[in-house]
Amino acid sequence: MKNNGTTTTAASKHLLDEMHALVAEAEKVIGAPSSDQPDDAVGTLRARFDLAQERLSEIYTDARKKVVDSAKHTDKAIRSNPYQSMAIAAGVGVVIGLLMGRRSK
Repeated sequence: MKNNGTTTTAASKHLLDEMHALVAEAEKVIGAPSSDQPDDAVGTLRARFDLAQERLSEIYTDARKKVVDSAKHTDKAIRSNPYQSMAIAAGVGVVIGLLMGRRSK
């Protein structure tokens, strides 16, 4: 599972780099006089944008699925061990309360 998270992070980093390059190229095309912009350059830019948008959608869908699966797993764990879950939540609350109380003094 750790490998899958690393793969997702690498894909996200690659997509972010691609988006930065795409924005830089779009700024260059927009800043150029309209007579210097060949239609194929704008078409290429549009195709790259569509591809990046599709990849971003895939990453979003995968992330959303993972969050929903994790929430379901957490819900099942809490429902199967309610008293232990309450004890853990109370312990975390006490620790946070102590830390916050220390900070205010």
